[in-house]
Amino acid sequence: MAVSLGMRISGLLVVGAVAVAAAAFTSDGGRTADGRGGGDTVVTAGPSAGLRKVPNGPPGGATAPPRQSPDGHVGRPAVTNPPPTPPPSPSRGEVEKKMASPSPSPSMSQKLLEAPGWLPPGPDSPDTDGTADPASVYDLLRDPTECRAALNVIPRTTADAEWTLMRGLASACLAVQGEGGSWKQAVQDHAALADGAGSCKGRAAYAVLGVLLDFHRRHPEATVRLRPSPSGTPAACGYRISGVDTGGDGEAKPGEVIGIELADAYFDPAELLRGAVVSVGGQHVAAVPVLTSVAAGRLVLSVVVPALEPGPADVTVQHAGIETRMPTAFTVTAPGTVPEPSTGATPIAPFAFTDGPTPP
Repeated sequence: MAVSLGMRISGLLVVGAVAVAAAAFTSDGGRTADGRGGGDTVVTAGPSAGLRKVPNGPPGGATAPPRQSPDGHVGRPAVTNPPPTPPPSPSRGEVEKKMASPSPSPSMSQKLLEAPGWLPPGPDSPDTDGTADPASVYDLLRDPTECRAALNVIPRTTADAEWTLMRGLASACLAVQGEGGSWKQAVQDHAALADGAGSCKGRAAYAVLGVLLDFHRRHPEATVRLRPSPSGTPAACGYRISGVDTGGDGEAKPGEVIGIELADAYFDPAELLRGAVVSVGGQHVAAVPVLTSVAAGRLVLSVVVPALEPGPADVTVQHAGIETRMPTAFTVTAPGTVPEPSTGATPIAPFAFTDGPTPP
């Protein structure tokens, strides 16, 4: 009995030792041999490099139990910061409508004001006498930065229409650029020339002054920087011989006086008499030409027809290196020539009597 009891105890000890050894070799330290999770960590009795890390995942590859969302449903974990929902894509009709609608144009306050146009070329006056005159002041005003210098040489008080016009233009030139000047003076001078100006430069200046005054009426507080006219701008003056006056018949004899009309002179008329050279029929006229008329931008020079052979004659006027010519301006006739009668007509004696017998 005692032997059997002792053998049974020994057998149980052996079975317990075998069970301990089997658990040490088959367990990963956190599971039992049947794969179920254990409650305590198992440490082997043999040598070890250190304590093994306790795994955090579910044992034996088992699926983690589903978590319950805050709203009570079982499923995927709730997302605390979901990404923003993209806006819906526009339909094709909306895209076409957007492309067809024009972009809004900037308001007037966002636009830069365009400066008014400025004076066209004259051409420049030769100014042979070196004295300021309306034609040479026009040339100075063609550079908008010289408006102050031009105003300083213009008479303060004048009854001359051309000087009045240049004074008003210089005043407006300074005012529109914010450099002084006087809009009041510009308005008065423009109004004083109700009939416009006579010379070609005067007409151009009158037109530009009107544009400046209109700009000021539309933009009373605005200032702009004026710019000279671009190259290639047509000249204000088309200087030329516009006609030759021979008394109405287009003929003149040597020694007779003819009038040469010049249009759109771009210089002071007084300069013409000091430097003009006139030729008729290719022959120089020795006598100094006489300026007989200055009206509406037209000058008339009176000259004597030199001794020429009968026939057509050209007329040429040269001044300050500029030549203007009119071909076949008139016909030169021989002195004392009696016009021939027409075919079939009966000649009439110069001194025929009609009320008595014919003298022998």
